[in-house]
Amino acid sequence: MTISQQHDEQPPAPQGKHHIRLPGEAQAYWVTESGAGELRGESMPIPGPGEALIRTLYSGVSRGTERVVHEGRVPERVAERMQAPHQEGDFPGPVKYGYLNVGVVEQGPQEWIGKTVFSLHPHQDFYVIPANQLTAVPEDVPARRAVLTGIVEVAINALWEAGPKLGDRVAVVGGGLVGGVLATLLRKYPLERLQLVEADPGKAQLAEKLGIEFASTEDAKADCDIVFHCSASNEGLKLSLQLAGDDSDVIELSWFADKEVTLPLGEDFHARRLNIRSSQVGAVALPRRHRRTNAQRLQLAASQLKDPVFDTFLTSECQFQNLPTTLVKLFEQPGGFCHVVAYPNPED
Repeated sequence: MTISQQHDEQPPAPQGKHHIRLPGEAQAYWVTESGAGELRGESMPIPGPGEALIRTLYSGVSRGTERVVHEGRVPERVAERMQAPHQEGDFPGPVKYGYLNVGVVEQGPQEWIGKTVFSLHPHQDFYVIPANQLTAVPEDVPARRAVLTGIVEVAINALWEAGPKLGDRVAVVGGGLVGGVLATLLRKYPLERLQLVEADPGKAQLAEKLGIEFASTEDAKADCDIVFHCSASNEGLKLSLQLAGDDSDVIELSWFADKEVTLPLGEDFHARRLNIRSSQVGAVALPRRHRRTNAQRLQLAASQLKDPVFDTFLTSECQFQNLPTTLVKLFEQPGGFCHVVAYPNPED
C-alpha cells in the first residue's frame, strides 16, 4: 500500500496544523555529523487545505554547497541566513538539507494532482508542502533534468544582476555546475565574446559541447565588460579582477563558506575602479526585485530546461537508499557536476 492510498483511508483533515501520524513513515536524509549522514523516518502529516503530498521522483546534489554542509563548514555568523527553505535542524547538524527536488503530486488541490513539480525540498521520498511553493515542470522537460531548476535559478539571478548587453565581452571563470549552467544561458545573448575560463583543461570538452570558446587561465582575454566568478577559489577571484575592464563588474556567485580570501586590492581592483558584487539567490536581484517574484524566477528557470544540452550537467546517479554511503565517496572525488538521486516507485 502506498502512502497515497493510506491517506485515502484517513478521515477528513482538520483545519490548521496537522499532527496525525500515518500508518507508514517517509524517509529523509540527514547530515548527522561532519562528513556523515543517514536515512531517518519522518512522520507524515495529512495535507491540509492548500497543501500537497509529493512523492519524490528525483533529487539533486549540488556538490559545492552540500559538501560545505557535510563538512560542518557553514560559518556560525551566517548560519541562519544560509538555511535552505525547508531545512530542519541547525548547522552544523544534525540537519536535513537539500534544495533540488522533483516529484509528482499524489494529493492536494485538484489542479495540482498528477503534475510533476519542482520544490526546494531536501532529500526525502514523501513530503507535504504548501502548493504555492511548488513549481510546475513543463511537460516537455524530463523529470530527471528538472532537478537542475534550482541551479538555473541561480544563473538567472546572476544575469539579472549583471544585465549583459549587445556586444558585451563576458568571461565565466570556473566551469563547475553553476558556471557551466550560466555559460549555457549566456549562449543566447548577442555578445561580442564569451569565454569559459578554467584551470582544468578537461573543461574544454564542456565548452565545445556548449559551442562556446574555452580559455585556460593563462590565455583568457582581458578588458571584459562583465566577469562572472564561479570557481570558489582565491586564484579564480584574483584572475577575475585581472580580466575585468576599467570600471566594470565582477559578479561573485561562489560561496566561500569559512574559506578566507586574500586579494591584491592595490592592483587591478583599486587602479581600475572595479566593482565586486555578490549574487545570492535568496532574494531576487535588485534590478528585477520589484517586478519579479521568487516563484516567477523558478518558473522561468524550469522553462529553460527544455534544451537537452542541460543533460550534460547530470553526471552521476544513485538510488535513494544508497545516498548515505554514496555521498561520502562523492565528496572525496573531485570533478563532476550534479549528482542525481533516484527514488523507488512504490508499485515496483
